Amino acid sequence: MHEHNEAKILHSWHCNADAWTQMVRDALLESRRLVTDQAIIDAVLDGQPASVLDIGCGEGWLVRALAARGIQAMGVDAVPALVERARQAGGNFAVATYEDIVTGKLAQHADAVVCNFSLLGKESVEQLLTALPSRLETNGRLIVQTVHPLIACGEQVYVDGWRLENWTGFDGAFPAPAPWYFRTLASWIALFTTTGWRLRELREPMHPQTCRPASVVFIAQWHGVLEGPT
Repeated sequence: MHEHNEAKILHSWHCNADAWTQMVRDALLESRRLVTDQAIIDAVLDGQPASVLDIGCGEGWLVRALAARGIQAMGVDAVPALVERARQAGGNFAVATYEDIVTGKLAQHADAVVCNFSLLGKESVEQLLTALPSRLETNGRLIVQTVHPLIACGEQVYVDGWRLENWTGFDGAFPAPAPWYFRTLASWIALFTTTGWRLRELREPMHPQTCRPASVVFIAQWHGVLEGPT
């Protein structure tokens, strides 16, 4: 079942590439417009990196935003259609899957690695986090922004497990439902620890209207000690 869901993640994003590009470029998600886009930019800039690798870059908005601030930024994504949209808008982009990174096919190094709402699977994410230190320069940082578990849980039980994004409210613009793996806040923290990372900071960017966290941002550095699988 896990392997099936992992495969369906990529399939869904192949199908949804055009709809996602349109949504991002038209600023249709209020939480992005009001909170989370700036939250990830601020988290990156606070570390003053000279170079950034954006993993799961989508249509490339973050790479362009960082490049405009003088940072050498590169984005990679497993969906060729998204990488093509990104290249058309300008910037340094390449097609690369999590597996490519895990197996060392991606040679890029950076002062900061960013995963902005792009850690969607279970085993694939565990494997990726274990491999990411090889992509970082000395004393580099890993910055992850994801949905806040307490908010994303909704009415479902607060336990780890696979969920399905049906894109409710987008009037059928997204043709394919997208599976993703839900983790509690404790499980996220444990995941960083067991894959060898030391969590330096946890941020909860607040939505200015609801006064509830719009996301959670983890900032970590490689600790170099693996404590076993999650």
